[in-house]
Amino acid sequence: MIEPIEGVEPQRARVVTAPNPGVLTLGGTNTWVLFEPEAGRCVLVDPGPDDDSHVEAVMDEVGRTRCEVALILVTHRHSDHTGAVDALHERTGAPVRALDPAWCRGTVPLVGREEIDVDGLQLHVIATPGHTDDSVSIFLPRDGALVTGDTILGEGSSLIAWPDGQLGPYLDSLKRLRDIAAAGLSLTLLPGHGPLVLWGLGAIDALIAHRMKRLEQVAAVLDGAASSVSDVVDAVYGLPGPALHDVVVAQVRAQLEYLASTGNPRAADALQA
Repeated sequence: MIEPIEGVEPQRARVVTAPNPGVLTLGGTNTWVLFEPEAGRCVLVDPGPDDDSHVEAVMDEVGRTRCEVALILVTHRHSDHTGAVDALHERTGAPVRALDPAWCRGTVPLVGREEIDVDGLQLHVIATPGHTDDSVSIFLPRDGALVTGDTILGEGSSLIAWPDGQLGPYLDSLKRLRDIAAAGLSLTLLPGHGPLVLWGLGAIDALIAHRMKRLEQVAAVLDGAASSVSDVVDAVYGLPGPALHDVVVAQVRAQLEYLASTGNPRAADALQA
C-alpha cells in the first residue's frame, strides 16, 4: 500500500477567491494565478463569476506578481468559473483557452496531454471529464501541484453535473489523477473551491472510496424496495433541502446510469420508472 506523503505549498501559484460563497461553491470560486518566479508573464486559471470586484481583485494580485497575463485557462464551462472570461480577456488582452470551443477567445481549444510553457512555467493539460464532459485539470510538475477545477474540491466531494457529467468518466479521471499522485507519492491539490489540499493522494483515495460506497448503497436499496429515482433519493440521502434537491436527484441519476452500464437491470428499470 502506498503511504501518501504531504505535499508542499506551491511556489508558482496564488489564489484569489471570489465573493460567491454558497452550498455548492463553498467559500467561493478560486481563480489561480500561475507564474514562474522572476518571470515576466503569468497564466490565469478560471476567471471566476461575473463580478466586478472579483475581476479587480484578480488584477490586483496579477499586479503583485509584477507579471503580464499571457494566457487564461478555463477548467470547465460552469458560470461561476467562466462568468468573468470576457472581462478579463478585455482587461488583459490575453487569449482564453478551454476544452469547449465556446469559451475560447482568440485562440484554439485545449487538448488533453498538451504541454504549455509560459516564460518557463510548465503546465500539463489533463482531460478529467466527469463533473462535466469538458473538465480539465492543470498539472504544475515543478511544484507537484494540480489545479483541479471542480473535479476535486478542497472540502467534501464534487458533484456529477448530470447529464453533462457522468460517473464512469469521473471515476476514470480520479484514477488517472491518482496515478500521477502515486508516481511522486505526493500531490498538492489546488481546487476550484475550498482550501488547497496537501495530502493529495490520500484525498483522491478517499474520494474513490466514497463514490464506491455510494454505489454499494444505491445497489443495496435497489435490491430492496427502491424502484425509482425518488425511492433511491429517499433511501440513500433522506430529505435534501430545496437548495440541494435537484443536485441530489442528478447524483442519483448518474449513479443509476453507471450501475445500469455495468449490467444492473434494477438500475435501468429505476431510471425508466
